[in-house]
Amino acid sequence: MAAFDEQLKRVGEYVAGLREQGREARELSCPSSLGELKEGLPVKVGKGANAGIILRSDTSVELGNPQAGSRAFLVWTDSPDLITDGKITVVGPDISESAGGSLPFAQILMVAGKELEAAEHESVHQGQYIADQIEGYMLKSSSQHMWGRVSNDVAAKGFSFETLGRALMVLFKSNLPKVEAVEAVFITSSKEDVLGLDELAEEVRNLGADIVKENWKARGFDLDCDLECGSCTDKEVCDDIRDVISLRAKKSDKKSGEADADEVPTDTKIDDAVG
Repeated sequence: MAAFDEQLKRVGEYVAGLREQGREARELSCPSSLGELKEGLPVKVGKGANAGIILRSDTSVELGNPQAGSRAFLVWTDSPDLITDGKITVVGPDISESAGGSLPFAQILMVAGKELEAAEHESVHQGQYIADQIEGYMLKSSSQHMWGRVSNDVAAKGFSFETLGRALMVLFKSNLPKVEAVEAVFITSSKEDVLGLDELAEEVRNLGADIVKENWKARGFDLDCDLECGSCTDKEVCDDIRDVISLRAKKSDKKSGEADADEVPTDTKIDDAVG
């Protein structure tokens, strides 16, 4: 599957272009193993890790509010050698350098796995919408926009873009076994640098929408939906449809298994039947 390989290349070119324009860019290297990634985190990660809403009065740094500007997208590939696992690139000021402030915010996630296929697109795409899974980090997201808040408490613990990147890597590798590599880019240098990703983000969105439509057609549903699942008001309906499809598939597999068992001659050895 090479649907996003061209966009992967252009992410690297965009970051290189910002460097050429004199933007401060730092590269961080994180370990690949899940255990080592978790060990380096100063915050809890997983479902329910963030206890609730972070009020403005409890916020150390705000990321990507509508006035500051935000963009976010995810691209994936079945060629792990196209990305650098554990690499985090930060263009612009980090969270520790911006206490009490508001930053423009772009988040680009690159995910790879040799066994990733179009059928996994929706699951991989949804991985960027973390809900309550990172302590002290609240995220409001819709389609290509992300508006986040970092609490005073976790800022005091040293929460940084390395923390955010590592946490996202943990979540992807924990929840999606086919994911072998994750790379992240965070841009906070200026609103113009963030919005400069518009064309690329739109391409990614359109490609993803085409994949989703094809996936649903393969399941027998001809849907015409222009929204991303993370922002769609009909998400519950789609989830119900998925549950029905899954249940039917399980029933079908069970009946098929029973039929195969009935066809095995009574004098056939078990090893021969399953081998």
